[in-house]
Amino acid sequence: MLPKIEQLLVLQDRDKQLQRTQTELARIAAERQFIQGRTSAAQTAHDAAKKKAIEIESGRKQLELEASAKQADIDRYAYQQLQTKKNDEYQALGRESEHCRKLIRDLEDRQIEFMESAEAQQKVTKSAQSDLEQAKKDLAKELTELDQRETNLKQSFDEISQLRAQNAGELDEMTRARYERLLKSKGPNAVAGVSHSVCGSCHMKLPPQVIVDCKHAKDINACPHCGCILYFTADMELTPVD
Repeated sequence: MLPKIEQLLVLQDRDKQLQRTQTELARIAAERQFIQGRTSAAQTAHDAAKKKAIEIESGRKQLELEASAKQADIDRYAYQQLQTKKNDEYQALGRESEHCRKLIRDLEDRQIEFMESAEAQQKVTKSAQSDLEQAKKDLAKELTELDQRETNLKQSFDEISQLRAQNAGELDEMTRARYERLLKSKGPNAVAGVSHSVCGSCHMKLPPQVIVDCKHAKDINACPHCGCILYFTADMELTPVD
């Protein structure tokens, strides 16, 4: 194998490492957003549970006020009964009082329903509070782990970048420029092996002369189909696949 090809393979390996590291860094950003969203969902559920509990209590208090108002009406009717001397007015006030008592009974029944709902909602709120607290604990732990992974990956990226720059500097300018052009169009698969008479990058069948040139390894050879730099080693199989 040509020394240039060996250098290019090392350089390509560095680029693949850099690409994998960049992918991991991007995944960390997505993971961070996901766990923050999970905690946000727990917060939303908790807030909704508390709001519902407040609405139930507000409804119960409103019924309590209405019952108190009806009781005040009863007291007023009773006082008016004492003041009136007309039997029909007395009877009418009595009917009004009885109607208020019925309304109070209905309001008290509804208050019981509200109290039962409040008790059930209290359990929901307590569960939502527990879920939120756990989510916050998980968030802190997972964010710490993600931050550490991110720091390690960035450090690794910097180290690989330095090695990559060193490897690139060892190539002659023409070869390096050729590789860089392929890198932009092909990604970190600019250098490919010959296997079963096909290009390891585009998987197209190679002309016999290109295969022979790759075997002799006297100069850099390229795939006539995709333009990738080709190489051949003794452990590669040249026999075409049927």
